[in-house]
Amino acid sequence: QAQLVESGGGLVQPGGSLRLSCAASGFTLNYYVILWFRQAPGKEREGVSLIVTSDDSAYYVDSVKGRFTISRDKGKNTVNLQMNKLKPEDTAVYYCATDPRLRYRSFDTNDYEIWGQGTQVTVSS
Repeated sequence: QAQLVESGGGLVQPGGSLRLSCAASGFTLNYYVILWFRQAPGKEREGVSLIVTSDDSAYYVDSVKGRFTISRDKGKNTVNLQMNKLKPEDTAVYYCATDPRLRYRSFDTNDYEIWGQGTQVTVSS
């Protein structure tokens, strides 16, 4: 059964860094689109970064450009999200998602069938 499991969340001060990981089991992350999205309390889900694993091309929304970096570790079958210069407004539960049928880039979480359970990121002093 295909599953995604996130890890790496926590509490960090503004300006700090965290590295999130999304581990896949039951399938290999080749020729997939992997999305990292977040949801803060009372807010809608927001896609923040995605990677197309056929060529490891990476895409970001404007609010995280220059601060977040998405990458793939082929050996560990994971997709990572390095988050630097974190701000209080980055506080949210972060999820990774994919869908074996998806063959285009999409930041719309409705296009993704397989989600992880999420990991909490809190940016606060």
